[in-house]
Amino acid sequence: MASPTIDSTTAPAPAKPVKPTAREALAALVDRDSFVEFGADAQHQCSAFGMQAKRPAGDAVVTGTAEIDARAAAVFVQDVSVLGGTLGATHAQKIAQVLDQAERARCPVVGVLDSGGARIQEGVSALDGYASIFRRNVALSGRVPQISVILGACAGGAAYSPALTDLIVMDRQAFMFLTGPKVVRSVTGEEVTAEGLGGAHVHSTTSGLAHLVTERPEDAFPLVRKVLSYLPSSCWDDLPIHFGQSPELTPEVPSRQRQTYDVRQVVRGLVDEDSFLELQAQYASNIVIGFARMDGMPVGVVANQPNVLAGTLDTRAAEKGARFVRMCDAFGLPLVTLVDTPGFMPGQSQETDGVIRRGAKLLYAFAEATVPRVTVILRKAYGGAYIVMNSKQIGADRVFAWPTAEIGVMGAEGAVEILFRRELAADPGKRQELLDDYRAEALSPLLATSRQAVDALISPAETRDMILRVFRPLMRARQPLHRHDNMPQ
Repeated sequence: MASPTIDSTTAPAPAKPVKPTAREALAALVDRDSFVEFGADAQHQCSAFGMQAKRPAGDAVVTGTAEIDARAAAVFVQDVSVLGGTLGATHAQKIAQVLDQAERARCPVVGVLDSGGARIQEGVSALDGYASIFRRNVALSGRVPQISVILGACAGGAAYSPALTDLIVMDRQAFMFLTGPKVVRSVTGEEVTAEGLGGAHVHSTTSGLAHLVTERPEDAFPLVRKVLSYLPSSCWDDLPIHFGQSPELTPEVPSRQRQTYDVRQVVRGLVDEDSFLELQAQYASNIVIGFARMDGMPVGVVANQPNVLAGTLDTRAAEKGARFVRMCDAFGLPLVTLVDTPGFMPGQSQETDGVIRRGAKLLYAFAEATVPRVTVILRKAYGGAYIVMNSKQIGADRVFAWPTAEIGVMGAEGAVEILFRRELAADPGKRQELLDDYRAEALSPLLATSRQAVDALISPAETRDMILRVFRPLMRARQPLHRHDNMPQ
């Protein structure tokens, strides 16, 4: 008997994951029996447009304090099932109280957003409510970690609050934009869906707003717990230590400069086993950023990715790296920088897109940082990118180089073409000899060590131990002071 066939035009689409209710989301986020709610009976005072008959207790948001993995936190969860989760004056006051509590308690803030936006019936009061939240987001920036979880709609002015926080976790079905599809259609005539305008795919690959994306809403809450496990409760507190296994991998890279590889394998060979949490993995993926642990201590990792655009830096990669460096510096995470880059991306589009201005952000972030910083040059470190990627002269505490490293103004091929143009024209067969001579005389890491641009040549196998030897005394000397905010890029 022939196998039955399924008509793809009539087959049911896969069911969308069911979003948890506000109370279910809260229960999944915080430790059991730790939540202390405030404002449970608060009601809006708007009487326009029949709103006097719609005054639900709590005004569409659940707020309070709790513990997350036995550490204090301030939390709010919007309830889209009540008045569409819209924000009015009372709703905003409750969230503002959460942020004020976080400031007083010096603890992280986690906000779960799912809202229809500003409550139209309340007019300017709703807009002022958003403004009061934004001001507090800015006041807390760099002082306590702020994490936004987008489970549904985050539209209009509401989108600015998560953009002001340190990190955004976004569900695959959620969306975030300033102006929705209907407004776009009426103003520009463009036909676009909510997903195409501001879905998780857009924000994880194109805008760079979403740091982490989950396939199911319930996956967001353990991810938030994991993120918080790397961060202190505030910039004044010590880092949380969680000891784990040493890595089983031996970090290594191909010796041939043009051969690609995945730098994340090098990272995993240096940090504690299963401790690397990459952020913004699909955005500007020519640079890799993320949290990890080394001997139990949280660290921030910034690495060029030779698998993508040969590891060149461009405008997006510079901004992505810069904000991560500033976040790590704000909260006291030491920085590990792994360098393998041929330079900045050339071309008119990069220049007109502001590669000088935007590239300077990464330079500024590293030069400004006060946390312990170690750089390891794996292979290529050419030109301005060598300087920008946490070089010794902009403040790295130690710079190490592997035997495969080449450090100079440019690669041998380009340099030989410029320096020996006439010789090559007369005798093309001398190219390889000239390349070898240039590498030995201008790009050798021994030259960099003799001039103290590099502190030492080390083997891949001893790299982890050398990094830890640098970090340990410097972390003991650290003064837990507020450094700076974590301004959006």
